[in-house]
Amino acid sequence: MVKLISTHSHLDHVFGNAFVAETFNLGLQIHKEDLQTLEMFDRTVELYQIPNTQKSPMPSSYFEEGDKIEFGNSHLDIVFVPGHAPGHVAFISHKEKFVINGDCLFYGSIGRTDLPGGNHDQLLDSIRTKLFTLGDDYKIYCGHGPATTIGFEKQNNAFLK
Repeated sequence: MVKLISTHSHLDHVFGNAFVAETFNLGLQIHKEDLQTLEMFDRTVELYQIPNTQKSPMPSSYFEEGDKIEFGNSHLDIVFVPGHAPGHVAFISHKEKFVINGDCLFYGSIGRTDLPGGNHDQLLDSIRTKLFTLGDDYKIYCGHGPATTIGFEKQNNAFLK
């Protein structure tokens, strides 16, 4: 199964969506709460003066917390982790103990919350109640920067002490 999925719809996470959607004839799938972020694409590229940018397609479907993405003998659980963006999700493989986390949690840091739709308290709550409940050995693949683990972040992340 081939899908075009996004943890959230900030510019740096959707710039390639049009190319992938057209090349592989795929529809985009996001959380419905992040549609507002995707709809701000034109205004945001104008604000940052980013030229000649191909706009991401609108979603063809939405996922919600508790949905699963199945492929081969594996699956990813979808977990709603708002705060960095209103409809931010993480993809979790419990079998292989990893998280595709987008921009919620970084090595020694957290995602920014000063963009439209961001909410600092909500982000901290999402991390504490949805990610920090995972085992310390779960590997976190971040949207930017090096990978980390739940255990390392519980012990060392100053934003979450």
